[in-house]
Amino acid sequence: MSVKVYYDILSQPSRAVLLFCRANKKFIPFTPKPIALRKFENKSEEYAQINPMKKVPAIVDGNFKLSESVAILMYLSDKYNVPGHWYLKDLDRRAKVDEFMSWQHIAHFNFTKLFNYEVILPSVTGSKTDQGKVSSAVVEVEKTLTNLEQIFLKDKLYLCGSDVSIADLFGVCEVEHVTATGHDITEAHPLIGAWVERVRQKLNPDFDEVHSVMHKLRDKNKTKYAK
Repeated sequence: MSVKVYYDILSQPSRAVLLFCRANKKFIPFTPKPIALRKFENKSEEYAQINPMKKVPAIVDGNFKLSESVAILMYLSDKYNVPGHWYLKDLDRRAKVDEFMSWQHIAHFNFTKLFNYEVILPSVTGSKTDQGKVSSAVVEVEKTLTNLEQIFLKDKLYLCGSDVSIADLFGVCEVEHVTATGHDITEAHPLIGAWVERVRQKLNPDFDEVHSVMHKLRDKNKTKYAK
């Protein structure tokens, strides 16, 4: 029976879940179920039967329903016996994955705030970008990127070791949210830029396909910050 995956491509956690399922399609039979947040499809009573919180992502696996992206990837990793590098079996190494996933909610908040100020609100309301709010958000994003680079990534190939894990999926999907606003992080954070490219190459063509909308936004907005 196929796992139904409910997502919106503009949601970082949604992209992490979708990318994981695509990368592990040999192990996880799944059916994509896009939910357009911009059309408020997540607010429907039908979707509320799947996720009462009316947020994405969510999955339905047979009669089992589950929301919250971190819980979803933990569940899928264990149930479908995906390759061990995704969610490490060794307790100490798995705990480091859990540590990052507990922290990444900070990144999600800060990166989402900048994305909303620069992309979503001007598009939805037609108003001018509030540069004061953008500048304040950029400061918090830079602090978060520095922590990601200096505390978690450091000199490793991937966030939790020598191979990609679900921690990398959450991290890279957050960073792609920042680049979609037009900000180039590679000059100030070269280790992050190199890590993103490693994850991209490891997971392509799925990586580029899942992030196609974000990359279009990046290409459209990057001229704002061209030197």
